Amino acid sequence: MPPPPSYPPRSLCLLRLSSIGDVAHMLPVVHTLRHCWPDTRLTWVVGETEAALVAPLPDVEFVVFRKRRGWRAHRQLAAALRGREFDGLFLMQVSVRAGAASLAVRAPVRMGFDRARAREGHGLFVNHRIAAQTRPHVVDGFLGFLAAAGIDPQRFRYRFDIPEDAPARAFAQRHLPDAGRAVLLSPCAGNPERNWRIDRYAQVADLLIERHGLAVVLTCAPEPEQVQFVDRVCARMRHAPKNLAGQTSLQQTLSLMRRARFVLAPDSGPAHLGTVAGVPVLGLYAVSPSGRTGPYRSLDYCVDSYDQAARRLLGRPAAALPWGRKLHSREAMGLITVEQVMAAAQRLLDAPPPAAPDPDPEVGRMDRT
Repeated sequence: MPPPPSYPPRSLCLLRLSSIGDVAHMLPVVHTLRHCWPDTRLTWVVGETEAALVAPLPDVEFVVFRKRRGWRAHRQLAAALRGREFDGLFLMQVSVRAGAASLAVRAPVRMGFDRARAREGHGLFVNHRIAAQTRPHVVDGFLGFLAAAGIDPQRFRYRFDIPEDAPARAFAQRHLPDAGRAVLLSPCAGNPERNWRIDRYAQVADLLIERHGLAVVLTCAPEPEQVQFVDRVCARMRHAPKNLAGQTSLQQTLSLMRRARFVLAPDSGPAHLGTVAGVPVLGLYAVSPSGRTGPYRSLDYCVDSYDQAARRLLGRPAAALPWGRKLHSREAMGLITVEQVMAAAQRLLDAPPPAAPDPDPEVGRMDRT
């Protein structure tokens, strides 16, 4: 087992390649490790796209795994780590690709998920397991690695912040000079099954403008199908929004979010970027339960029709399904109504804006390095 906190390892490798949302969920793990084990050398094997999100974190070495290169990516990772040995590995992803990538990491202690969550041969690549949990959020599942390593849960740092990129801040100030008076709408998920209806996005955007005097800014990834989706939302609106579809990097999107009143998004990476940015997120969930993959600090603002969708599509309540089972049907998201979303928006706007995080000596130390 990993050494107790009083004798932390000299070096530790974290392996979580993707996705944007789950990499964002890893941030409390990193902040906790920096707080509890400040002298441990941290190395994170991470996906190429996701590296752009976490690269501003100081005191962490990033080794990029370029999965688009197929098996060449595994050879390149092995070359990058050749001759190195870590005291421990946290294999924090259950997939064949992640398991195969972990073979490049030499470590006597290889920590993985419990048997209930292990899939795709995950157990073949680890020799220690974290404790089983009952229906955990992804964040709490990741924090289980710290508990298994002997870190007291009372010392966990539930922080998602990363240093802001100065050029990205200037970009956001240029596009959103009036901080706190806009909604950032990121309507597209990587999986189209998780997208809400275009006409309903347009209705909600118009109502936020008309009822609450908020500006609406739309963003998405540069993929043509996502840009077209956003363009169709804009075309259905009565009021002209600011359309930045496909025009923002991850860091620019984060900076825009930091200046927004809240983020509106389906189950997608941008929903979790809002948590990183420190603003409330109104999440739309029906394909997966928000209790497992929702924006960690904004679960009370999620519109969640997962149970209703499970009953309609499978004839069973959500409680009778394996935790986190996805409902592969575009019909699921159609169960979310405009009225539900506007009611959630009203609750969010009636609540006081979130306070800035309390100063954290460890984050301050990191930011100065």
